[in-house]
Amino acid sequence: MNAVLVALAIAVQARIPVLLWGPPGTGKSSAVRQLGQVLGLPVETVIASIREPTDFAGLPVVGEGGVHFAPPSWAVRLAQAGNGILFLDELTTAPPAVQAALLRVVLERVVGDLELPPEVAVVAAANPPSQAAGGWDLSLPLTNRFVHLHWSVNATHWANGFASGWQVPVDLKLPAGWKAELPVAREVVAAFIRRRPSLLLRPPGDERNREVEELAWPSPRSWELAATALAAVQAVNASKAVCEHLVFGAVGEGAGREFLKALEEGKLRDVEQALRDPRRFRVPDRSDILHAFLEALCDRVIADLSGKESQHLWKTAWAILARVARLRSADAVAPFALRLAAAGEGTHELGPEAEALLRRLAGR
Repeated sequence: MNAVLVALAIAVQARIPVLLWGPPGTGKSSAVRQLGQVLGLPVETVIASIREPTDFAGLPVVGEGGVHFAPPSWAVRLAQAGNGILFLDELTTAPPAVQAALLRVVLERVVGDLELPPEVAVVAAANPPSQAAGGWDLSLPLTNRFVHLHWSVNATHWANGFASGWQVPVDLKLPAGWKAELPVAREVVAAFIRRRPSLLLRPPGDERNREVEELAWPSPRSWELAATALAAVQAVNASKAVCEHLVFGAVGEGAGREFLKALEEGKLRDVEQALRDPRRFRVPDRSDILHAFLEALCDRVIADLSGKESQHLWKTAWAILARVARLRSADAVAPFALRLAAAGEGTHELGPEAEALLRRLAGR
């Protein structure tokens, strides 16, 4: 199945704003309409290039109570429905003034004085400016509000759909409790940023940012989009390719690839959760994942030795090391225990559990 189409379906259900990039005539609009049918969501299509700023910021109306900004009819219909898809087509042919009016619509779902329900998803489509008549580059604030998906046409997929009807991923509906994955996803993103703080914000034009695409780039907002996408992907156990499309589309391929590599190697997953509740921590079976986890654990604790939670993190880390030594071997924790002890020497006291572990290591 087309991984980009699956990524789009997941993003719509998770209410992540998506911008589909692709040449004219490749079925972007049709895919959005059919996805709405499958998910039971009304689709309101708004051609951005033929709209005025007031179509999104609201038309000022003078009344007895002052001036209010009346929303257009398509926004009223979505509000009355309670859910749906707002499809903003031809975005790169919208002039800068219209793009500016779209900022609150995309991020806050506010149209004039009307706030759209949270169950309204925002999807946009655009042709590259070079392929759009009178095209405009999108402003950085607007691009940073979207997850960017590159829409391409696969000949086999198109031929099958053309002959027997287009298919959308009906079997990838998010379960009702998918948001339970959000805290863990946010924790692993936070753990990554603690390890790579320079990747929190890298707007285009930054000399350090040559590897990051200009469409998607790291920012606090786009990392939040990536965390939401990661939670949704994990809730339906989607493929690695789908996860890459969504994460790369949020923060760029450079930062996204580094993040997913760290996640796959076990350098992020479960560290924060283990420090918060070590009793529920499951020791990984694979030695390489265990090694990466213990390395990340030490990195996390050492980086915060002067912080407000340092004593708690210090004691918890030693409890985890002692548990791993009991369940696996002292050799598995030896380099990490010695590193942690050296880092905390003179500032953090060794508790009974830490002293017992170090004596055991010394007597090997």
